[in-house]
Amino acid sequence: MKDLTTLTATELSVWVQQAKTQAEAGRVPNHIPQLAIADPGWFAVHICCASGQTIASGDTTCVFPLMSVIKPFSFLYLLELWGADQVLQWVGVEPSDAPFNSLEQLISDRGYPRNPMINSGAITLADKLPGKDASDRTHTFCHWLNQFTGCHLTLDEVMLASVRASRSSTNQAIAHHLHTIGHLENLEIALDTYEQICCLSGTVADLALLGKLFACDHEILKLQNRRIVNAVMLSCGLYEASAQFAVKIGLPMKSGIGGGLLAIVPNKAAIACYSPPLDSVGNPVGAIAFVEALSQSLQLSVFL
Repeated sequence: MKDLTTLTATELSVWVQQAKTQAEAGRVPNHIPQLAIADPGWFAVHICCASGQTIASGDTTCVFPLMSVIKPFSFLYLLELWGADQVLQWVGVEPSDAPFNSLEQLISDRGYPRNPMINSGAITLADKLPGKDASDRTHTFCHWLNQFTGCHLTLDEVMLASVRASRSSTNQAIAHHLHTIGHLENLEIALDTYEQICCLSGTVADLALLGKLFACDHEILKLQNRRIVNAVMLSCGLYEASAQFAVKIGLPMKSGIGGGLLAIVPNKAAIACYSPPLDSVGNPVGAIAFVEALSQSLQLSVFL
Protein backbone atom coordinates (compact mmCIF):
# COMPACT_ATOMS: atom_id res chain seq x y z
CA MET A 1 0.00 0.00 0.00
CA LYS A 2 1.35 3.39 -1.02
CA ASP A 3 0.96 6.48 1.15
CA LEU A 4 -2.04 8.65 0.28
CA THR A 5 -0.21 11.67 1.65
CA THR A 6 2.20 11.51 -1.31
CA LEU A 7 -0.66 12.02 -3.79
CA THR A 8 0.17 14.90 -6.13
CA ALA A 9 -2.23 17.53 -7.44
CA THR A 10 -1.47 16.35 -10.99
CA GLU A 11 -2.37 12.72 -10.22
CA LEU A 12 -5.54 13.82 -8.48
CA SER A 13 -6.55 16.06 -11.38
CA VAL A 14 -6.08 13.28 -13.92
CA TRP A 15 -8.23 10.83 -11.95
CA VAL A 16 -10.92 13.47 -11.38
CA GLN A 17 -11.15 14.23 -15.10
CA GLN A 18 -11.32 10.54 -15.95
CA ALA A 19 -14.06 10.04 -13.39
CA LYS A 20 -16.08 12.99 -14.73
CA THR A 21 -15.88 11.50 -18.21
CA GLN A 22 -17.03 8.10 -16.98
CA ALA A 23 -19.88 9.72 -15.04
CA GLU A 24 -21.44 10.68 -18.37
CA ALA A 25 -22.58 7.07 -18.67
CA GLY A 26 -24.80 7.47 -15.60
CA ARG A 27 -28.11 9.21 -15.04
CA VAL A 28 -29.20 11.66 -12.36
CA PRO A 29 -32.22 10.10 -10.56
CA ASN A 30 -35.54 11.78 -11.24
CA HIS A 31 -37.97 9.96 -8.94
CA ILE A 32 -37.26 12.59 -6.25
CA PRO A 33 -37.69 15.98 -7.99
CA GLN A 34 -35.18 17.83 -5.79
CA LEU A 35 -32.47 15.29 -6.66
CA ALA A 36 -33.20 15.65 -10.37
CA ILE A 37 -32.02 19.29 -10.44
CA ALA A 38 -28.40 18.32 -9.66
CA ASP A 39 -25.88 19.16 -12.37
CA PRO A 40 -24.55 15.86 -13.79
CA GLY A 41 -21.17 17.52 -14.28
CA TRP A 42 -20.58 18.18 -10.60
CA PHE A 43 -17.74 16.21 -9.07
CA ALA A 44 -15.96 16.58 -5.75
CA VAL A 45 -13.54 14.58 -3.66
CA HIS A 46 -12.19 15.12 -0.15
CA ILE A 47 -9.73 12.78 1.57
CA CYS A 48 -9.09 12.92 5.32
CA CYS A 49 -5.88 11.10 6.23
CA ALA A 50 -5.19 9.62 9.65
CA SER A 51 -2.16 11.92 9.79
CA GLY A 52 -4.46 14.95 9.74
CA GLN A 53 -3.61 15.87 6.15
CA THR A 54 -6.52 16.62 3.82
CA ILE A 55 -6.63 16.43 0.02
CA ALA A 56 -9.50 17.89 -1.99
CA SER A 57 -10.49 18.67 -5.57
CA GLY A 58 -13.50 19.67 -7.64
CA ASP A 59 -16.86 21.16 -6.66
CA THR A 60 -16.18 20.85 -2.94
CA THR A 61 -18.70 23.52 -1.90
CA CYS A 62 -21.63 21.44 -3.19
CA VAL A 63 -24.03 20.41 -0.44
CA PHE A 64 -25.88 17.15 -1.05
CA PRO A 65 -28.16 14.79 0.90
CA LEU A 66 -26.39 11.73 2.23
CA MET A 67 -29.37 9.49 1.46
CA SER A 68 -28.18 5.88 1.92
CA VAL A 69 -24.66 6.93 2.91
CA ILE A 70 -26.21 7.64 6.32
CA LYS A 71 -26.98 3.94 6.84
CA PRO A 72 -23.58 2.84 8.21
CA PHE A 73 -23.78 5.65 10.74
CA SER A 74 -27.21 4.77 12.12
CA PHE A 75 -25.91 1.19 12.35
CA LEU A 76 -22.82 2.35 14.26
CA TYR A 77 -24.89 4.61 16.52
CA LEU A 78 -27.15 1.75 17.58
CA LEU A 79 -24.22 -0.64 18.00
CA GLU A 80 -22.73 1.89 20.42
CA LEU A 81 -26.03 2.34 22.26
CA TRP A 82 -27.26 -1.25 22.44
CA GLY A 83 -24.36 -3.55 21.54
CA ALA A 84 -23.96 -6.03 18.70
CA ASP A 85 -25.96 -8.86 20.28
CA GLN A 86 -29.09 -6.71 20.40
CA VAL A 87 -28.70 -4.89 17.06
CA LEU A 88 -28.04 -8.09 15.13
CA GLN A 89 -31.35 -9.45 16.38
CA TRP A 90 -32.97 -6.61 14.42
CA VAL A 91 -30.92 -6.87 11.20
CA GLY A 92 -28.57 -9.38 9.61
CA VAL A 93 -25.16 -8.98 7.98
CA GLU A 94 -25.77 -11.09 4.88
CA PRO A 95 -25.11 -9.69 1.36
CA SER A 96 -28.08 -9.24 -0.94
CA ASP A 97 -28.32 -10.08 -4.62
CA ALA A 98 -31.60 -8.17 -4.93
CA PRO A 99 -32.17 -4.41 -5.36
CA PHE A 100 -31.82 -2.24 -2.25
CA ASN A 101 -35.60 -1.77 -2.00
CA SER A 102 -36.68 -5.36 -2.61
CA LEU A 103 -39.89 -6.29 -0.80
CA GLU A 104 -39.75 -9.77 -2.32
CA GLN A 105 -36.45 -10.55 -0.63
CA LEU A 106 -37.72 -9.31 2.71
CA ILE A 107 -40.74 -11.59 2.43
CA SER A 108 -38.62 -14.57 1.37
CA ASP A 109 -36.35 -13.91 4.37
CA ARG A 110 -39.43 -14.05 6.63
CA GLY A 111 -39.23 -10.37 7.49
CA TYR A 112 -35.65 -10.40 8.81
CA PRO A 113 -33.77 -7.64 6.93
CA ARG A 114 -30.75 -9.10 5.15
CA ASN A 115 -28.45 -6.23 6.24
CA PRO A 116 -28.58 -2.60 7.45
CA MET A 117 -27.39 -1.16 4.11
CA ILE A 118 -30.65 -1.95 2.27
CA ASN A 119 -33.92 -0.12 2.87
CA SER A 120 -35.63 -2.81 4.95
CA GLY A 121 -32.69 -2.90 7.35
CA ALA A 122 -32.35 0.87 7.54
CA ILE A 123 -36.08 1.40 8.15
CA THR A 124 -35.93 -1.22 10.92
CA LEU A 125 -33.01 0.58 12.57
CA ALA A 126 -34.73 3.96 12.17
CA ASP A 127 -37.48 2.51 14.36
CA LYS A 128 -34.89 1.82 17.09
CA LEU A 129 -33.25 5.26 17.21
CA PRO A 130 -33.85 7.04 20.53
CA GLY A 131 -36.36 9.90 20.60
CA LYS A 132 -40.06 10.53 21.03
CA ASP A 133 -40.74 11.28 17.36
CA ALA A 134 -38.94 11.40 14.01
CA SER A 135 -37.73 14.99 14.38
CA ASP A 136 -36.38 14.34 17.87
CA ARG A 137 -34.61 11.18 16.70
CA THR A 138 -33.08 12.93 13.69
CA HIS A 139 -31.90 15.92 15.77
CA THR A 140 -30.32 13.69 18.43
CA PHE A 141 -28.60 11.48 15.85
CA CYS A 142 -27.36 14.47 13.82
CA HIS A 143 -26.02 16.16 16.97
CA TRP A 144 -24.16 12.97 17.92
CA LEU A 145 -22.49 12.79 14.50
CA ASN A 146 -21.54 16.46 14.43
CA GLN A 147 -20.25 16.38 18.00
CA PHE A 148 -18.03 13.35 17.49
CA THR A 149 -16.64 14.25 14.07
CA GLY A 150 -16.57 18.03 13.82
CA CYS A 151 -18.68 17.95 10.67
CA HIS A 152 -21.65 20.24 10.04
CA LEU A 153 -24.55 18.11 8.87
CA THR A 154 -27.94 19.81 8.63
CA LEU A 155 -31.41 18.58 7.71
CA ASP A 156 -32.29 19.75 4.18
CA GLU A 157 -35.95 20.69 4.65
CA VAL A 158 -36.48 21.33 0.93
CA MET A 159 -35.13 17.88 0.06
CA LEU A 160 -37.24 16.32 2.80
CA ALA A 161 -40.39 17.98 1.43
CA SER A 162 -39.53 16.60 -2.02
CA VAL A 163 -38.99 13.10 -0.59
CA ARG A 164 -42.30 13.26 1.26
CA ALA A 165 -44.16 14.53 -1.81
CA SER A 166 -42.84 11.60 -3.85
CA ARG A 167 -42.81 9.03 -1.04
CA SER A 168 -41.76 5.62 -2.27
CA SER A 169 -44.65 3.16 -2.35
CA THR A 170 -42.09 0.37 -2.11
CA ASN A 171 -40.66 1.78 1.12
CA GLN A 172 -44.19 2.07 2.46
CA ALA A 173 -44.85 -1.56 1.57
CA ILE A 174 -41.59 -2.63 3.23
CA ALA A 175 -42.45 -0.68 6.39
CA HIS A 176 -45.98 -2.12 6.41
CA HIS A 177 -44.66 -5.67 6.14
CA LEU A 178 -42.11 -5.06 8.92
CA HIS A 179 -44.86 -3.63 11.11
CA THR A 180 -47.28 -6.45 10.37
CA ILE A 181 -44.84 -9.08 11.60
CA GLY A 182 -43.93 -7.02 14.66
CA HIS A 183 -40.50 -5.69 13.69
CA LEU A 184 -41.51 -2.02 13.86
CA GLU A 185 -43.00 -0.43 16.95
CA ASN A 186 -44.41 2.55 15.06
CA LEU A 187 -44.66 2.39 11.26
CA GLU A 188 -45.13 6.12 10.61
CA ILE A 189 -42.39 7.26 12.98
CA ALA A 190 -39.98 4.68 11.56
CA LEU A 191 -40.62 5.74 7.96
CA ASP A 192 -40.54 9.45 8.79
CA THR A 193 -37.28 9.00 10.72
CA TYR A 194 -35.76 7.07 7.82
CA GLU A 195 -36.70 9.82 5.36
CA GLN A 196 -35.38 12.55 7.63
CA ILE A 197 -31.99 10.98 8.33
CA CYS A 198 -31.54 10.33 4.59
CA CYS A 199 -31.99 14.10 4.06
CA LEU A 200 -29.15 15.00 6.42
CA SER A 201 -26.84 16.95 4.13
CA GLY A 202 -23.30 18.24 3.93
CA THR A 203 -20.24 18.62 1.72
CA VAL A 204 -17.60 16.04 0.81
CA ALA A 205 -15.49 17.48 3.63
CA ASP A 206 -18.28 16.68 6.09
CA LEU A 207 -18.63 13.16 4.71
CA ALA A 208 -14.89 12.53 4.93
CA LEU A 209 -14.87 13.68 8.57
CA LEU A 210 -17.73 11.28 9.25
CA GLY A 211 -15.76 8.54 7.54
CA LYS A 212 -12.88 8.95 9.99
CA LEU A 213 -15.13 7.23 12.55
CA PHE A 214 -14.54 4.05 10.53
CA ALA A 215 -11.02 4.76 9.30
CA CYS A 216 -9.28 5.79 12.51
CA ASP A 217 -9.14 4.81 16.16
CA HIS A 218 -11.49 6.82 18.33
CA GLU A 219 -11.15 7.00 22.09
CA ILE A 220 -14.92 6.83 22.61
CA LEU A 221 -16.05 4.30 19.98
CA LYS A 222 -15.60 0.57 20.47
CA LEU A 223 -13.13 -0.95 18.01
CA GLN A 224 -15.33 -4.02 17.53
CA ASN A 225 -18.25 -1.88 16.36
CA ARG A 226 -16.05 -0.13 13.82
CA ARG A 227 -14.89 -3.51 12.52
CA ILE A 228 -18.47 -4.76 12.20
CA VAL A 229 -19.59 -1.72 10.19
CA ASN A 230 -16.53 -1.82 7.91
CA ALA A 231 -17.10 -5.53 7.23
CA VAL A 232 -20.77 -4.98 6.37
CA MET A 233 -19.91 -2.02 4.12
CA LEU A 234 -17.40 -4.14 2.24
CA SER A 235 -19.89 -6.94 1.58
CA CYS A 236 -23.14 -4.95 1.35
CA GLY A 237 -22.46 -1.22 0.91
CA LEU A 238 -22.84 -1.11 -2.89
CA TYR A 239 -25.91 -3.35 -2.94
CA GLU A 240 -25.80 -6.26 -5.39
CA ALA A 241 -22.60 -4.83 -6.94
CA SER A 242 -20.72 -5.10 -3.63
CA ALA A 243 -18.85 -8.31 -4.44
CA GLN A 244 -17.79 -6.98 -7.84
CA PHE A 245 -16.24 -3.87 -6.30
CA ALA A 246 -14.73 -5.77 -3.38
CA VAL A 247 -12.64 -7.49 -6.05
CA LYS A 248 -11.92 -4.36 -8.12
CA ILE A 249 -11.39 -1.89 -5.26
CA GLY A 250 -11.15 -3.87 -2.03
CA LEU A 251 -12.35 -1.17 0.37
CA PRO A 252 -15.39 -0.81 2.64
CA MET A 253 -17.70 1.57 0.77
CA LYS A 254 -21.20 3.03 0.96
CA SER A 255 -23.11 4.82 -1.77
CA GLY A 256 -26.25 6.94 -1.83
CA ILE A 257 -28.67 8.00 -4.55
CA GLY A 258 -27.83 11.60 -3.70
CA GLY A 259 -24.50 11.02 -5.45
CA GLY A 260 -22.38 10.56 -2.35
CA LEU A 261 -19.82 7.81 -1.87
CA LEU A 262 -17.70 7.01 1.15
CA ALA A 263 -14.68 4.69 0.96
CA ILE A 264 -12.64 3.63 3.98
CA VAL A 265 -8.92 2.81 3.96
CA PRO A 266 -8.66 1.28 7.44
CA ASN A 267 -6.19 3.07 9.71
CA LYS A 268 -5.20 5.31 6.79
CA ALA A 269 -7.94 7.56 5.44
CA ALA A 270 -11.58 8.27 4.63
CA ILE A 271 -12.34 9.14 1.00
CA ALA A 272 -15.55 11.06 0.23
CA CYS A 273 -16.80 11.71 -3.30
CA TYR A 274 -19.82 13.41 -4.82
CA SER A 275 -21.02 12.75 -8.37
CA PRO A 276 -24.79 12.82 -9.09
CA PRO A 277 -25.14 10.41 -12.09
CA LEU A 278 -25.96 6.83 -11.01
CA ASP A 279 -25.70 3.42 -12.64
CA SER A 280 -28.61 0.97 -12.89
CA VAL A 281 -27.91 -0.41 -9.40
CA GLY A 282 -28.03 3.04 -7.77
CA ASN A 283 -24.31 3.68 -7.30
CA PRO A 284 -22.60 6.93 -8.42
CA VAL A 285 -20.63 6.10 -11.58
CA GLY A 286 -18.00 8.82 -11.44
CA ALA A 287 -17.32 8.46 -7.73
CA ILE A 288 -16.74 4.71 -8.01
CA ALA A 289 -14.52 5.24 -11.06
CA PHE A 290 -12.40 7.70 -9.09
CA VAL A 291 -12.02 5.42 -6.04
CA GLU A 292 -11.22 2.48 -8.30
CA ALA A 293 -8.43 4.42 -10.04
CA LEU A 294 -7.08 5.62 -6.70
CA SER A 295 -7.20 2.19 -5.07
CA GLN A 296 -5.55 0.38 -7.97
CA SER A 297 -2.86 3.01 -8.49
CA LEU A 298 -1.93 3.30 -4.81
CA GLN A 299 -2.62 -0.36 -3.96
CA LEU A 300 -5.12 0.52 -1.24
CA SER A 301 -7.10 -2.75 -1.20
CA VAL A 302 -7.43 -4.32 2.23
CA PHE A 303 -6.67 -7.67 0.58
CA LEU A 304 -3.09 -6.87 -0.40
